[in-house]
Amino acid sequence: MTSIDLSGRTALVTGGAQGLGEGMATALAAAGARVMIADIQESGAQTAKSLGDGHGFVRLDVTDDGNWESAVAETVNRLGGLDILVNNAGVEITSLLTEVDAADVRTMLEVNLLGTTLGLKHGLRAMRPGGVAGKGGSIINVASVAATIAFPAIAVYSATKSGVDRLTRVAAMEAGKLGYGVRVNCIYPGLVPTAMGAGLANDVAALGLFPSPEAAVEAVVGLTPSGRLGQVDDMADAVVFLASDAAKFITGAGLPVDGGMGM
Repeated sequence: MTSIDLSGRTALVTGGAQGLGEGMATALAAAGARVMIADIQESGAQTAKSLGDGHGFVRLDVTDDGNWESAVAETVNRLGGLDILVNNAGVEITSLLTEVDAADVRTMLEVNLLGTTLGLKHGLRAMRPGGVAGKGGSIINVASVAATIAFPAIAVYSATKSGVDRLTRVAAMEAGKLGYGVRVNCIYPGLVPTAMGAGLANDVAALGLFPSPEAAVEAVVGLTPSGRLGQVDDMADAVVFLASDAAKFITGAGLPVDGGMGM
């Protein structure tokens, strides 16, 4: 999305080492933002290097309060501020409800819900007046089309992403009422052929819900009015838009980027 200029702004993208997060970080950098990639995977350092000079990497376990405090402080110290936070880090573990494992449920709750909650906590603290960045900004949470449809074998994942939607709206209300100058929105990505998307197709086929991974993908496309899967740049463009002044009067919103699948 080259028509939007984010020059002079600093962004922190969680889960930015690969997949959607990498695409979002790349798009933000292309629009002129300085980007800190935050990920538990050390490969995020190479991703940051690929963006060119003026960007960085910080190791972040999104479920750890102290990690968040350190990551935000390092972003401000190294890149000069924090104007944009993308809470993208997430995990999906496929299972029928009759076979669900309690440890897997805890993992999804902690990464998808606790991780986003802590991101909101530390992002709002940094961006609000008197914070270490203190100039307001934009927080974009990554939910999923799974929050709006009933697709088999992803019940817990869907529930956590519905929770991300609710967190977004309450955070936007709090930020507005308390005069933080921070807009909070979320996007609902459709199925994208990243490692996570391919893994889901393989998993639902292995469970016998579809005759093959290809059939699972065809079913998703069949439910999508646009007639195709999403692409990483579709999601990245939406993030750049919500981070920009083009969305200056948008907060507390959930933007479907799903080709109409969840309507």
